[in-house]
Amino acid sequence: MWNGTKRSRPSALQLGPRKRPSVQDPLVHHSRHFGHVIHAFCNVQTLLTNGMTLMVEVEERGPETLTQEERKEYSVFQELLKIIPNLEDHIMSSSEQDVIAVVELIQKGTSAARSDDTKSMKAAIIDWITPKGQALIPHIPRNAKMGRGFHHECTSALLCPAGYEWANLETKAKLHSGQLQVAGDQWPLFLYADYSYDVEDPWNGLLRSSLLVSAYRHIFTSPSSVDQVPKATRSGNARIHGMQMVTKASIAYA
Repeated sequence: MWNGTKRSRPSALQLGPRKRPSVQDPLVHHSRHFGHVIHAFCNVQTLLTNGMTLMVEVEERGPETLTQEERKEYSVFQELLKIIPNLEDHIMSSSEQDVIAVVELIQKGTSAARSDDTKSMKAAIIDWITPKGQALIPHIPRNAKMGRGFHHECTSALLCPAGYEWANLETKAKLHSGQLQVAGDQWPLFLYADYSYDVEDPWNGLLRSSLLVSAYRHIFTSPSSVDQVPKATRSGNARIHGMQMVTKASIAYA
């Protein structure tokens, strides 16, 4: 029942208070770069645990006592310590609970980087594979996963394993149905320059395709740099983290 007093309510004609920009935790910030250029899928908790153990062993006995697998793991651990300032001191002086919190933040950073890059490139890649002045037939929605992979003529041709002829109807049918399983050591054609595979020299043109270069620029410089006309108002990942050279891991990531 109205008592004669008007109720106070916010005005629809005024903007509400601005939200303060969120500040990203430094551990998350640096670990995103770690995932980009060193290792994207490692188990951070195991890496820290094994890394600290191996560090003691190296100090006491020398690196020559490590197995090949241990050397790889120790190398990744050392790179993590370089990328995240004061991480070693922080781990050594923290409680077990604090170390667990550190692990979660680092894992969060690497996972978030993959998620963000996948989301942004899912739309951008449609532009990259569409011939200029033409349209993909059938149309591929920019933000949908359906209709890609071996379910579309254009993407299928790019994903076709090197050494196979996509024009071969039997090959198409087997890849589409899943009868022909692509092994991990079979490079897809989109990794080769001009999408052309040299049977006599399998290394010729590998990792030199325009599509791979576009993906790399999108991630490490800026999405606008893909068209060679930078329009970004913010620094790209490479500049933010002082990245001076391309690494093997960063190529694999892209």
